[in-house]
Amino acid sequence: MKAFKIIYLVALFLFFSCKKENSNSNSVNTTSIEKKEVVKPQGQASFEDEVSDPNALQKAKSIVDFSTLVTAIEAAGVQDAIVNAGPLTIFAPLNTAFEKLPANTVEDLLKPANKSKLAFVLKNHVAPANFPLEQLKKEAKKGRKLYMASGNYMQVENKEGKIYVDGVEVIQTVKVSNGWIHVIDQVLVP
Repeated sequence: MKAFKIIYLVALFLFFSCKKENSNSNSVNTTSIEKKEVVKPQGQASFEDEVSDPNALQKAKSIVDFSTLVTAIEAAGVQDAIVNAGPLTIFAPLNTAFEKLPANTVEDLLKPANKSKLAFVLKNHVAPANFPLEQLKKEAKKGRKLYMASGNYMQVENKEGKIYVDGVEVIQTVKVSNGWIHVIDQVLVP
């Protein structure tokens, strides 16, 4: 019987000590909650992948002559749209194209107050479809216009073997993982 009392007392001791330990751990958990900084998702434009072929934005970032375009894309907050799976066709103005705009136009568009206006201008350079150079030639032959992400349409023409979109010559074409970049030397102002 003495052994039973000892076992009984040890069991009670363990039972209450475990219960007390659990209640202490609960009180520790509820009193030590820390405020955590909320991290906003960066979107798919922030994803870096060194294995896959570059998308349109990654390619533009790698070419110095597109630095103004990249700055505009980031200021307008349209990075995720430029890196989506596509296919997209981007008529990408070189830095020299932005320099041809009236004085202070670029600086004015880059202001936070003009974010939506800048986004509209940039969307006027993106066709949400697959238009490699050969397809642009076919569209020009048929007299078709390209639908742009801005909602506008751009006329495609073939003049002496050179492709023009809204009167602006495509001077080079680059294949990217999510479509095509057609290099132009003018800004397609809507």
